[in-house]
Amino acid sequence: MFSERTSVGLDVHARTTTAWALDSETGEIFSERLDAETHNVLAWVATLPWPAAVAYEAGPTGFVLARALDGIGIRCVVAAPSKMERPAGDRIKTDKRDAQRLAKLLRMDELPAVRVPTPAEEAARDLVRGRDDVRRDLARAGNRISKLLLRQGRVWRGGSGWTRIHHEWLSKQRFTDPDTQFAFDNGLEEVLALETMRDRFDGRITDAAARPEWSPVARRLACLRGIDTLSALGLAVEVGDWQRFTGATIGAYLGLVPSEHYSGPNRFQGPITKTGNSHARRLLVEASWQHYKPCRGPGVSLRHRMELASRPVRQRADLGNRRLHQRWENFLARKKNTNVAAVAVARELAGWCWSLAVMED
Repeated sequence: MFSERTSVGLDVHARTTTAWALDSETGEIFSERLDAETHNVLAWVATLPWPAAVAYEAGPTGFVLARALDGIGIRCVVAAPSKMERPAGDRIKTDKRDAQRLAKLLRMDELPAVRVPTPAEEAARDLVRGRDDVRRDLARAGNRISKLLLRQGRVWRGGSGWTRIHHEWLSKQRFTDPDTQFAFDNGLEEVLALETMRDRFDGRITDAAARPEWSPVARRLACLRGIDTLSALGLAVEVGDWQRFTGATIGAYLGLVPSEHYSGPNRFQGPITKTGNSHARRLLVEASWQHYKPCRGPGVSLRHRMELASRPVRQRADLGNRRLHQRWENFLARKKNTNVAAVAVARELAGWCWSLAVMED
């Protein structure tokens, strides 16, 4: 419930911040266009009648401002832009009007807030997302090399690609045209550099997963099939505080529930909402495919990860692994599309991840 005297809305950009504030006791309005430097915003807010509360939309500027405001004792709400409705007839959008709207919604307690991660959580997210960026860049670079070779009539037929033997075959490719050779050599050099960068990220992530703040949750999540150390740390840092969810709500947070339109006697369910954290959603959907195979017991790597967890966690994870494969069998028996089935299994996998994350060792 809003209890402060002054409500402040900020429309934050990279170089400028537009501020609008309302004093509820006197009705006085304050408006200013500020330099986006955090200390300038803090200095302006400090001149307003206290106590004050501030709101701004989550975006590329991050949470530095929210932490700074919290550090001087000012409550700050970071709003979720995707959940803020705008009237259909409102055709005028300016920075000042956006700041004014935020201040008024803050006063009415109508702002859907996002959780502000801790600096350690944000740093770990940067690490995991940086590795994901390298993965995508590596896939694109490898695809360019493969297509260049295909245009020259050269196709790898020695098994799986991007193995040691495949790399040896690539290093022996020679072309008569020097321009083609130059393009190939540079493309291959890019692939090798990205593979080295990926391996460095993997080593750093393994070290991060062993830190006290992430190790308990990551160790428990890694007992599920399809979730290795990388995925476990990714889920741990993307979700953050698992206690704010339940097994029934974690799927909606990750955008894995069907969209729905319900009006009068008509009810329509469409594709999944794809709201919330897209990084965690991708990890879960990829992991769900691992449960397609029969669950005949843990493999070598999974057994090694399970040995690091307590007995109750291992039992719970084994129950989840068997249940999730059974879900796959049920969908296949009903001739469901496999992509639809994978998402449905990912939704249930999110619930199992939650149950393990909140367990006590």
